[in-house]
Amino acid sequence: MIRRAPDCSLDCSLIMDQIAPISIRFLPFIPRHINMHGAELYEASKQTANPWVFEPEYPGKSRIFDGRTGNPFEQPVIIGKPYILKLIHQVDDKIHGRSSGHYALVTQQPLRGRAKQGGQRVGEMEVWALEGFGVAHILQEMLTYKSDHIRARQEVLGTTIIGGTIPNPEDAPESFRLLVRELRSLALELNHFLVSEKNFQINRKEA
Repeated sequence: MIRRAPDCSLDCSLIMDQIAPISIRFLPFIPRHINMHGAELYEASKQTANPWVFEPEYPGKSRIFDGRTGNPFEQPVIIGKPYILKLIHQVDDKIHGRSSGHYALVTQQPLRGRAKQGGQRVGEMEVWALEGFGVAHILQEMLTYKSDHIRARQEVLGTTIIGGTIPNPEDAPESFRLLVRELRSLALELNHFLVSEKNFQINRKEA
């Protein structure tokens, strides 16, 4: 709302220029210029007997009347060349949930879109947000179990039904396999292997 106030004052000044010619210079992000021009607009509205153009109690806003009843709205509204309209989105049209469904053939990831019973996208910025909170297990679940890790997905489903501890994935997800196949199409061979914690040893030499 604060960022729209200078624009609305400028729109009011353009309206007043047609009623009472005035010269106004607007500088961005300087509140004192907004107050100064508000005083000039108020004086011009008094001279022309048009108080609806600028109200000192609500700078940058105007009284809007209801077209059905003819009564003014309770609160003044920001007006100008761009209008702020109320969204008509309903919760029933937007709410969506997914437990299981179809997967894309190439990436093996859940489809996109509510009409296709798709999943919720976890993009780069969402991953940054999860990393910022340090939720490593939730991040692993989003990027493997609930995404494109076929084998881990089946194991999680089985342990959920039977009951037990969810095992850690021992192979790469399908997105990584897709990257390897695309690199092979460019005549680039990428060999990879997973090292378990049992076999992972580091030989340190004390200086």
